[in-house]
Amino acid sequence: MNRVAILQSNYIPWKGYFDLIGAVDVFVLYDDMQYTKNDWRNRNKIKTAQGVQWLTIPIRGKFTQKINETQIFEKRWAEKHLKSLEFNYKRALYFDDIFPWLEKLYLEAGKLELLSQINFLFIKEICKRIGICTKLIDSRQFKIEGTKSHALISVLKQIKEIDSYLSGPSAKDYLDEDIFTKENIKVNWMDYNGYPEYRQLYLPFVHEVSILDLFFNEGRNAPAFLKSMKSKL
Repeated sequence: MNRVAILQSNYIPWKGYFDLIGAVDVFVLYDDMQYTKNDWRNRNKIKTAQGVQWLTIPIRGKFTQKINETQIFEKRWAEKHLKSLEFNYKRALYFDDIFPWLEKLYLEAGKLELLSQINFLFIKEICKRIGICTKLIDSRQFKIEGTKSHALISVLKQIKEIDSYLSGPSAKDYLDEDIFTKENIKVNWMDYNGYPEYRQLYLPFVHEVSILDLFFNEGRNAPAFLKSMKSKL
């Protein structure tokens, strides 16, 4: 039986995003949703000596398009982000291990024209790096009907042998569990509390930064800081 999660793609997400992926068998990147400005779709945070800093991919459009229709505005964004990561993490313990891999990844990402393509690339390769074997599926493979909970159900019904649906806690504001119960799908809620701290370069410690921060500071030990991976180590 399959445990499934459905979520919009984010740019180089934090560890909790990958923990959710690692906790299920099938993860659907739900980029058929409308793009939301000032959200996690095209930006994320890194840790610097001056505090938290945003890395943002410049996009074009009127912000009414879907996430998977969102185009990149500036071609040199990847080069700029890579330089920022190099400058702020060159003193990290595992910088020499992580940066060459990341450099190749950004070189490939910089050639892509759509935000969804970039996000999917990073998510897929980071999953490989951390040892997450969850099946990743683009939501465009499905015929989506309805909105909110009904749209999620329409996707889930097209995936075979569903056992449960894992949702992030923010969805409690709109997710209708009764609809899932009628379809014999159990709803579970992701808990993002209780993460241990790791050896971050600069104090105070911040959990809500890109998983790249964990990679640079802990290297091959990174899976030990994800709840879904501890039982697999």
